[in-house]
Amino acid sequence: MKIMILGAGQVGTTLAESLVSEDNDITLVDNESPRLQDLQEKHDLRVVQGSPSSPKVLRDAGAADADLMVAVTSSDEINMVACQMGYTLFNTPTRIARIRDSEYLREKRNYSMMKMCLSTI
Repeated sequence: MKIMILGAGQVGTTLAESLVSEDNDITLVDNESPRLQDLQEKHDLRVVQGSPSSPKVLRDAGAADADLMVAVTSSDEINMVACQMGYTLFNTPTRIARIRDSEYLREKRNYSMMKMCLSTI
């Protein structure tokens, strides 16, 4: 499975390490080059340096071919925007955005009106 992970913090790194060990094709996107280089040297994965909320970065990272996009940056807003772009620009079939601020989830109808296509767990 082709999986894009947006954010190379603790959650993104742990997720990438787990999924790459299951023979998935992983692309990790983050702004921080040193962290990405370390991960690429340790694991069989592709890294792309740049903003996870940039359409150009997502395109260059292969969003159009991804089966799954997981946005786990430290910013709820970046995670939502990235997944929305995955949906509208790249037709990424499955998108998961980590949202930590429960305020965003209180008014679920707002997301359907904005066609955000967010599901909650």
